[in-house]
Amino acid sequence: MRGEIFNRGLRFRHFWDDRVPVMVSQSLPKGPRPQHALLGLVLVSLLSACSTLSFERETETSGSFHSEAWAFTIFAWDFPTESVQIARDNVFDAGLSNLTVTTAETSPNLGWWDWLLDVIGVRKTVLIGTWGFSGEQLRKERDSGAPLLGS
Repeated sequence: MRGEIFNRGLRFRHFWDDRVPVMVSQSLPKGPRPQHALLGLVLVSLLSACSTLSFERETETSGSFHSEAWAFTIFAWDFPTESVQIARDNVFDAGLSNLTVTTAETSPNLGWWDWLLDVIGVRKTVLIGTWGFSGEQLRKERDSGAPLLGS
């Protein structure tokens, strides 16, 4: 008697027997190795963006901000978007008036060799600036009788 038995969970071999069919099984397929799981975890964490945003009040109506953002780049595709755009979106989403970016730095900056980071890399952007109206601006606006910008 010749036969074949297949099961999706187990793999069985051919058998030749004149008596009752006997199943000879191989072990179940092994799951992912810990090294593969760790590699997957690292890749997922690299593919995410990270950002921080802090505001410091200097007067009743003005202050400064500090925004940082990280983005992962692979084959010139920034995930989820460019780090500069993430940092700017965070600042402008705060809804404060008269935002002014005084410093914008993206690192690493390799100059002509920046194309290497477009193959695979991580970029960080730091934005520093001010928000609101200083006391002098408010006094000038009040004395001139002109309304404040945005009001």
